[in-house]
Amino acid sequence: MAAESSPRGRRVLVTGAAGGIGRAIVGALAACDCEIAACDIDPAVERAFADSATVRACAHFDVRDRSATEAAVAELVEKLGGCDAVVANAGVVDTIHRAERFPEEEWRKDLDTNLSGEFHVAQAAFDALAASGDGRIVLISSASAESGLPGQVAYTAAKAGIVGMARTLAAEWGSRGVRVNVVMPGLIATPKVEALPEGLRQSLTRTIPLARIGDPGEIAGTVAFLLSPAAAYITGTVIRVDGGLGLSPGGLMSG
Repeated sequence: MAAESSPRGRRVLVTGAAGGIGRAIVGALAACDCEIAACDIDPAVERAFADSATVRACAHFDVRDRSATEAAVAELVEKLGGCDAVVANAGVVDTIHRAERFPEEEWRKDLDTNLSGEFHVAQAAFDALAASGDGRIVLISSASAESGLPGQVAYTAAKAGIVGMARTLAAEWGSRGVRVNVVMPGLIATPKVEALPEGLRQSLTRTIPLARIGDPGEIAGTVAFLLSPAAAYITGTVIRVDGGLGLSPGGLMSG
């Protein structure tokens, strides 16, 4: 019999929960009756999920701050009565400079948020994840980690670093029952992407073999699968959810 593909009833901590992808992840997990701790640097995260029956706790903190992250994670794990999974989704994406002029402060902000921040959360939750007996960590990267993204050298460096980090954690923590995987979104219809000029969005869409921008719910569905019993034998893996971005668009064979 096939294993259940829904993470039903799991206790999950989600960072970056107030953003477009974060909200979709929380919504997908809520639909599976998971008990969720929603986290974000924005204090509005508490209002965003005030009426949710399955969001048991909220916290706002900066994942760059190791001490604040440790304290918040410990408090949230206590409120959840344990922790079965972490979805490290918090990040910044709008730092743009040419590489030869990239400011040191901006470089550090991107790496500290997008790479170190994900590690801080995973490390802080490790004991609870190991105690659950079936711990899961999903780290959110970006397809640009493999393709590059001119103007965003710090962002792409951090998102590429997530892959090496995930595979090392998967190798170290597998014997403790903790699986670690990466979801690598392509162009997704977050509020920032939706705010791009129509002409630019159409131009970007033409680079995607599936000929459309992805929906945040498609990232959320992949995350939910990785937290489910069906994914129990998957660890150290990268799943691209990008509509085929980076593949040949077809050339002479199109049409």
